Amino acid sequence: MTMAGREIEGIAPYLFTFISLTIGSILYFYAPFWRVRHIPGSPTIPFLGDLPLVAKFGPDIFTVLAKKYGPIFRFHLGRQPLIIVADPELCKEVGIKKFKSIPNRSLPSPIAGSKLHQKGLFFTRDSRWSAMRNTVISLYQPSHLASLIPIMQSYIFRTVQVLSNFSAEEDVAFSDISLKLATDIIGQAAFGIDFALTKEKPHFDLNMDKESQAFIKEHIYSTTSLKMDLSGSFSIILGLIMPVLQGPFQKVLKRIPYSGDWRIYKTNMRLTKRLNEIVSKRAREKKESKDFLSLILNEREKNELARNMFTADYVSALTYEHLLAGSATTAFTLSSVVYLVAKYPEVEDKLLEEIDRFPKDLVPNADDLQRKFPYLDQVIKEAMRFYLVSPLLARETSQAVEIGGYSLPKGTWVWIAPGILSKDPNHFPDPHEFRPERFDPSCQEEKNRHPYAHIPFGLGPRACIGQKFSLQEIKLTLICLYQNFVFRHSPKMENPLQFQYGIVLNFKYGVHLRVVKR
Repeated sequence: MTMAGREIEGIAPYLFTFISLTIGSILYFYAPFWRVRHIPGSPTIPFLGDLPLVAKFGPDIFTVLAKKYGPIFRFHLGRQPLIIVADPELCKEVGIKKFKSIPNRSLPSPIAGSKLHQKGLFFTRDSRWSAMRNTVISLYQPSHLASLIPIMQSYIFRTVQVLSNFSAEEDVAFSDISLKLATDIIGQAAFGIDFALTKEKPHFDLNMDKESQAFIKEHIYSTTSLKMDLSGSFSIILGLIMPVLQGPFQKVLKRIPYSGDWRIYKTNMRLTKRLNEIVSKRAREKKESKDFLSLILNEREKNELARNMFTADYVSALTYEHLLAGSATTAFTLSSVVYLVAKYPEVEDKLLEEIDRFPKDLVPNADDLQRKFPYLDQVIKEAMRFYLVSPLLARETSQAVEIGGYSLPKGTWVWIAPGILSKDPNHFPDPHEFRPERFDPSCQEEKNRHPYAHIPFGLGPRACIGQKFSLQEIKLTLICLYQNFVFRHSPKMENPLQFQYGIVLNFKYGVHLRVVKR
């Protein structure tokens, strides 16, 4: 054999490996696209997909793409294509009519790397999800919600007391106060625990205060770290680009002190430990209570199926999920309403007139909340349209299905886009105007609007089961606040508001207001 032949023979294995890896990489990155290539969408950047567009435009990019490509289009979250659905009738088709073919939520990389978040009701899948939902939903029956009004009101009165201590010239971090209030309420309703975040504490309670504050700080970080763009931790970014490497890299990176993955891992470990302690303590006490945790623990005692389903890790995840869903999202909506009402004096005047008709010395009951505050309902709906806490709703096909005339194979990520619908002038004329009257039942705009054009809590069996709980809390809070105060924007607050984009929307710098006593 000649020297040249021997050199070629020596290089051949490396060349074969290189070619194989190249072909394998191309297949790995482009196979997901190939399955849905028939659906219109913008040209993508290799590895990154459409993520640079998210960095440039934020969630408004979906509205831009919907205008260009129509009500169903393809968007690439790194390697992973999403089929975005931005039409009310198609949303109904995905969320209700064809639910059996699209029953689960897809797991984006922030969730794929977090066991704590995966085991709650939100991301649990198939038969386990339906069994868990059937148990949990009993907590949200109207009679039980009505019984929670005195508990909610007690924490709202505490918050009024806290706000009363501010002068009209002081800036108030209202979004922080809203989060403390919502956390106290869900803490009592879900855990039977008073976090006492809205209570002025005497000196001897300072240690407990520090513990509660640390818990809430970790809770906020765990939520805001779940980012859906290139600002997340390295393993989350890697999960967007090359999901197969997310797990191995996360195992390494979580051991490197002060890295993003290390902070997320440590935070989730502390949260899990704290939640496990709460669950274990309540299980030992065996209290007869009507809070969420007692319901789950009592159900677990009754039958073997529940014991197998509600293992310790799933119970902890469920309780944490209730803390998240019942605090961060409710606080966001509450802060949005107060911020927007302060910006529009004509809305404030009309809202105050309605609230002042109700006796200040009475606490509204469930019937009052439903019948006596129609304009408040409209204000809340418009605020939730204006600043939507969940602009995208993740779904995944469990079998081949046709949506909007397009055939989607099993495993396709189909995401409903209420954020696009909420700014669509076909459903909401002048969408950038804050006009609560557009939700007046006697208004022609409301009568003409598709019933699924406004879906802030989702739709179908996967809709938020706690929406009535949240709305009851928001209404009670706003009634009590506006009976005592009006609010003005702080001169130091940015305009317009800026947001953090993750699994849910959050304020980037908070909402800062000034409190004026009435």
